[in-house]
Amino acid sequence: MLHQLHRGLTGGKQILDKFLEESPEWARSVDDICLNPVSEKQSEISTMTEENIKEVLASVKKGSLSVDDGLKKLKHLPFEDLGFARIDHHRTLRQGFPEVIFGRGKTIRQIQGIVERMLAHQQNVLITRTSAEVFRAIKKLERKAQFYPDSGTILIHRDKTQHGKGKILIACAGTADIPVAEEALVTTEAMGNKAENLYDVGVAGIHRILSERARLTEARVIIVVAGMDGALPSVVGGLVSVPVIAVPTSVGYGASLNGIAALLGMLNSCASNVTVVNIDNGFGAGYVASLINRL
Repeated sequence: MLHQLHRGLTGGKQILDKFLEESPEWARSVDDICLNPVSEKQSEISTMTEENIKEVLASVKKGSLSVDDGLKKLKHLPFEDLGFARIDHHRTLRQGFPEVIFGRGKTIRQIQGIVERMLAHQQNVLITRTSAEVFRAIKKLERKAQFYPDSGTILIHRDKTQHGKGKILIACAGTADIPVAEEALVTTEAMGNKAENLYDVGVAGIHRILSERARLTEARVIIVVAGMDGALPSVVGGLVSVPVIAVPTSVGYGASLNGIAALLGMLNSCASNVTVVNIDNGFGAGYVASLINRL
């Protein structure tokens, strides 16, 4: 039996040697793997933050990292071209948070390709407006991925550093507004904030929001999500001294015009601390609130 095993191994080696002789590029790859092993940590590309770039430059200056290796670590500045997408790896450095993937209109394979390259940079990955089917595909790439079905949001939360200086409160007028509010909530958490929700406190039962004045005054930034007449942000704005970011939703009957009535009502708010983002744009509200909370 040992004799047969030896013959089998010898024959396999002869086949491999012949293949490598006829394919020198493969031979070079095998030599690189065998002679220059790279640890998993070394092979990963660091997130492009100011701190990491300073570390790379300092290492090159000290001589502990060669110029060529330093260049490899920085080679994805400012973007990586996948053909169907150009991933902006530089965005963390410029804006303080990685590029976010808008899922609607992209194929599963396209989203997988983008996520795979972003994961190589050891950063948080946020996908908005997507589906459970996409989540199942992403879960194969990263088992820690989380899916929020109400908003259709996927979050791979790797860096849980708290960047915000205070609490962000996300309030919504009705239960039907929760999907947009949840998108804002997940975005704020992904960007390193302590965030809380306050749901179904619309003006049709104004005592509900008035009973939460203590929580409103504890927040450093407040996001208010509402459809119909869009009145809730004005009420909240009149109760607090912090920025209020209003999000109109497309919830409502015919004359609400898919959120336009709420949008116009919020734009015309007489509360001077209210500003407005686009219809159903929970992500935009969460992003801006996070930036304000870092100041």
